[in-house]
Amino acid sequence: MNPGQYSVFRDVAILEAVRTPWIDLGGALAQTSPIDLGIKVGREVLARAGLDPRAVDTVLAGSMAQASFDAYLLPRHIGLYSGVPQQVPALGVQRICATGFELLRQAGEQLRDGAELALCVGAESMSRNPIAAYTHRDGFRLGASVDFKDFLWEALFDPAPGLDMIATAENLARRHGLSREAVDTYALNSHEQALQAQASGWFAEEIVTVRNESFELDGYQPRGIALPRRIDAVTLDSHVRPTDLPALAKLRAIHVGGVQTAGNSCAVVDGAAAMLVGRASAGTRPALANLLATAVVGVAPEFMGIGPVPAIQLLLQRSGLVLDDISLVEINEAQGAQVLAVAQALELDTHKLNRRGGSIALGHPLAATGLRLVMTLARQLREQQLRYGIAAACVGGGQGMAVLIENPQYRG
Repeated sequence: MNPGQYSVFRDVAILEAVRTPWIDLGGALAQTSPIDLGIKVGREVLARAGLDPRAVDTVLAGSMAQASFDAYLLPRHIGLYSGVPQQVPALGVQRICATGFELLRQAGEQLRDGAELALCVGAESMSRNPIAAYTHRDGFRLGASVDFKDFLWEALFDPAPGLDMIATAENLARRHGLSREAVDTYALNSHEQALQAQASGWFAEEIVTVRNESFELDGYQPRGIALPRRIDAVTLDSHVRPTDLPALAKLRAIHVGGVQTAGNSCAVVDGAAAMLVGRASAGTRPALANLLATAVVGVAPEFMGIGPVPAIQLLLQRSGLVLDDISLVEINEAQGAQVLAVAQALELDTHKLNRRGGSIALGHPLAATGLRLVMTLARQLREQQLRYGIAAACVGGGQGMAVLIENPQYRG
């Protein structure tokens, strides 16, 4: 039995879900606070579910970066400006790339303890990651170094093994014998799958259009979204684009002799996602998915990308399932080599994997990605009349997390 944390849930369902478009670093959402992106999806998910915000009795929200001066208030303000009553508490949640999964785990546990409806929101502005210094509170001494650094860049470095996240993927590529061509080929498939899904309108169902908007709250200051000049609305994921193997092969490896490039690693984007988690038995219409279980484990930081393997193994062992019982799998594409290593270690049929593309093509707004993975997975299970699906992600510092969901409309 793998060590780790396993949580099982009864009568817990994802009732509704929505996300903003994922927009490239420095793009149309670059000046929008993650709090306001979170409010947008919080309001929208309640509207889509046809539920009164006053029915919410717990707010769970996550965001990794300190992307605004009021960042401490992110969970509380998302709840209040989404219309949730003042008496309802809000909790900030953080598990880096698995934050979205952790939101669902926390919601399931709160429902187990008596809550009825949880609003879960992951919101991330990678563009607003600050240029920061942690050592100048007392000023600047003559001749001393000035320690302002790019938070977004520095956050990708793990000082324990002395490696950045890309280098941990290179460790996996060497250990699993993955070539540059294999990694580029996987990335091309991600781009092509996402491009096809976008062109067919498949993503449109899960996306809310973002426009200039004011969020009012009686007795308090208004908040809102102000897009750049000449942009009236944001409707589509911006990183999705055609490419080919020759174009990917021309890109320089991030580390000399390595396999990872900007084209086969996750895109850096801004965005937010929201889910409502409630009682499956209390719904007046079919839920999007039943939330069955979660598992989270620790792994060696220098091989952090392999985290989904023991997390999925623990999830299956404790749930009494085998991988053949799982119809579809969504694994976050932090890096192409990382996903291929996970698939190889699990002996996973890649035809089950990331059938609508992944973070290489779409992007990875850290706290929101887990919710997007589960949403995309649940929608595929429903439309294809399949039963079980697993979403998983590696986590910087050496963790892996996985979520097991079930299609509530599956009839066998």
